[in-house]
Amino acid sequence: MAFTKVPTESKTKINKAGKILIKDDFFSHEYQYSIELANRWRACHAYPINTFQATLRKKVKGLSGEPIVAQRLKRMPTIIDKLSRFPNMQLTTMQDIAGLRAILENVNDAKIVADKYLTNKGFPHELIGIDNYIDSPRDIDGYRSIHLTYKYRNKVNPEYDGLRVEIQIRTKLQHIWATAVETMGTFLGQALKSKQGDQDWLDFFALVSSAFSFLEGTPQVPRYSHLTKSETISEVTKMEKALGAIEKMKNFSTVIDSIGSRKSYTYHLLVLNSMEHSIRVYTYDRENFEKAMEDYTRFESEAAQGSKLEPVLVSAGPMENLRKAYPNLFLDISEFERTLLTMINQ
Repeated sequence: MAFTKVPTESKTKINKAGKILIKDDFFSHEYQYSIELANRWRACHAYPINTFQATLRKKVKGLSGEPIVAQRLKRMPTIIDKLSRFPNMQLTTMQDIAGLRAILENVNDAKIVADKYLTNKGFPHELIGIDNYIDSPRDIDGYRSIHLTYKYRNKVNPEYDGLRVEIQIRTKLQHIWATAVETMGTFLGQALKSKQGDQDWLDFFALVSSAFSFLEGTPQVPRYSHLTKSETISEVTKMEKALGAIEKMKNFSTVIDSIGSRKSYTYHLLVLNSMEHSIRVYTYDRENFEKAMEDYTRFESEAAQGSKLEPVLVSAGPMENLRKAYPNLFLDISEFERTLLTMINQ
């Protein structure tokens, strides 16, 4: 399998390209060069992310339920948005261009997997960041997960040394919450996932996260920690009624146009049209990664020029696993809706 090489341009040039992309001057020669360089920088992360995925699959093997492992390269619009929101951030030091996700049955399994990384003294890669949002949920939005960030190191193939990979370790309950936040953000046209948008919706999801913490025996979201379980559920019920959240969720549906879904492909390019609530799925085997990246870049270019398309390239194995790992890409929040209704009606 042919992987994209690390760009030969200096990191200074790569970082400059990231700054130019924020300007949105799509048709300038400078912008076109910068987007091409940024795409090559993103694509070269496919090699280390593949290595990390194999290791992660070994670490979740034998745990309860059906652990899911998936990987994705960050969408270019999301990269540009992040660079815009954090002016001091550099493209070459963005830690989650290459992202892996492990979805586990419960909190204990999530901590077991994290500990397997943290206690493995022979692991060759450099740990550069730990964020335990399970024990310390994010106050502003209620996000819960464990993030481990590494710099890639490999004596056999040192070309990719220094590239960053982020591992997200979360439970199924935390996953369906995060899925609902991202999906509702898409429907509402708001970046709820990035802690931006209508404050009522941000408060609603933070409150629901705090309520979910009672189901898993984890700390509540700090700003709601003064509430008892019954008080929290009562507040969730009031906010849900005011927003009409469940009714809105029921009204959203999607049509899947899956190409080649009978076979277990390595890469899936999902192209979401949020206006039509539809999605097309393009599939690629291991030998066609370059074609996948070419198509991914083409759809992103169309999106940057005003189309309503939102492409994302992911790897999660069979289509069934893809839907479980990334239900937000299929506009599917039915499991969140069911869990919320059960909690409100108990």
